Amino acid sequence: MIGEPLYLIGFLAILIVVAFLYSSIGHGGASGYLGLMALFSLPMEVMKPSALLLNIVVAGISFWFFRKHKYFKPNLFKAFAISSIPAAFIGGYLNLNPLIYKNKEG
Repeated sequence: MIGEPLYLIGFLAILIVVAFLYSSIGHGGASGYLGLMALFSLPMEVMKPSALLLNIVVAGISFWFFRKHKYFKPNLFKAFAISSIPAAFIGGYLNLNPLIYKNKEG
């Protein structure tokens, strides 16, 4: 489905809009990319690395512009990094039971 030219053009056009909207507020947009790729039925093996790469590129460009226009505050960044980087590292090692995400009543 994604290999057809019309679908590919539509996918890329929406992808650009998603990237622009997320980057305008300083975000990378991984959740938007994953949602878009799911709508276009891309395989999970493609979705994960693609979303990560797009997120890094878009967040990097956004960071560059924010810093260029002096909106980046190093002291504020340090305060958030000191707590968020270790927490993200620990959270990455947690293994949750998949049943946690499923409705237990149904």
